[in-house]
Amino acid sequence: MNVTRAMGAAMPRIHVGNALSAFGLGFTVPYLYVYVAQVRGLGAMTAGLVLAVFAVAALIALPFAGRAIVRRGPLPVLLVALVLSALGALGLGLAGSAVSVLLTAAALGAGQAVMQPALATMIVDCSTTATRSRAFAMQFFLQNLGLGVGGLIGGHLVDTSRASSFTVLFTIEATIFLLLAVLMATVRMPRAPRITDLPSGSAGGGWRQLVRNRAMVQLCVLGFVLFFACYGQFESGLSAYGVEAAGISTSTLGTALAANTMMIVVAQFAVLKLVERRRRSRVIAVVGMIWTVAWLAAGYAGLGHGSQEMATAAFVSTYALFGLGEAMLSPTVAPLVADLAPEGMAGQYNSAFALVKQLALAVGPAIGGPLGASLHAPYIVTFALFSVAISVLAVRLGRRLTPAQDHPWAAHAKSRVVARGGAPAESVSA
Repeated sequence: MNVTRAMGAAMPRIHVGNALSAFGLGFTVPYLYVYVAQVRGLGAMTAGLVLAVFAVAALIALPFAGRAIVRRGPLPVLLVALVLSALGALGLGLAGSAVSVLLTAAALGAGQAVMQPALATMIVDCSTTATRSRAFAMQFFLQNLGLGVGGLIGGHLVDTSRASSFTVLFTIEATIFLLLAVLMATVRMPRAPRITDLPSGSAGGGWRQLVRNRAMVQLCVLGFVLFFACYGQFESGLSAYGVEAAGISTSTLGTALAANTMMIVVAQFAVLKLVERRRRSRVIAVVGMIWTVAWLAAGYAGLGHGSQEMATAAFVSTYALFGLGEAMLSPTVAPLVADLAPEGMAGQYNSAFALVKQLALAVGPAIGGPLGASLHAPYIVTFALFSVAISVLAVRLGRRLTPAQDHPWAAHAKSRVVARGGAPAESVSA
């Protein structure tokens, strides 16, 4: 009973942490390029390096984060990440040279990357198999809300003619992270298994055990394709394709991004009950089919011969369909990662999946950007095929999952029937 009370008391604060961390990310990251290149006068090359440093710092930090979460628990790791992010944000606001900008960007990038698996592991520790899908759906909803609100407020505070406005922006972000650290320090987590005897080498037993988990390896491959074919294209290849091939204006591009967010906000809890009662592998396969339709709509927008109004509608629909798929994935993929993890290893598995996500988000724009800007038909065909591959990989993954991992709602319903003394009912396959 004490564990249940601790879980119930901790979850709302964890959700606040997710919202505020996303708010901090949306508050400044969209304006980093302008800040470094124009406001500080360090040039486009340095600004590009700052964005690259964000990705590299995350890739370096995440393997160590997983190990630390397993050994120490997610809360201490989260607090360190918040303090590091606050120092990085404050340093960026005061930095005037290329070296100081790059160093502080690395601190901010590493800190924000580590927050993700730490918060995800806290959700795992404070939820059960029956409640986990809803908890991760709420996390995704609040993250999108935080990113949107943060970007909106940040955009109204900055003024490219005044460097001091950016200093204020980064100072507010640093303050948010420190206040969040104080709030999260009050969270009383339920006792969860910790593994303290991992080998000291960088390729510890946890990573070897993870690699031997064939279902987790397949999920990581699937996750890479998911993030590469969707999230990695939003602000790079797909936007470049829309402008160059479909004649989309920057204002329409903003409308498309808003349609994506609006679809997530509207559809998230509407689809939750439907999704959590279905086999996870089949839900992911359906998402691949939806995204295939999205890419075909994008193809019509840029390669068809309809009016500009029809092209615009098709392009905005592409982003909306991506949002529908995202709403279906949020209560599906993250809980599956948690259910695949052995006892005490959720932090390692969450960090590994976050690492895969960072790799996809680094590779996606590098490939999709030039392709979408110049080779329009090959771009659409390539990513439509990637979306088909999502469905194929999801079906193959389903063959490796246990019934409890692939269809936890049915397993939970069956266990309740047995607990009441009845005969287990046959579940209807989705």
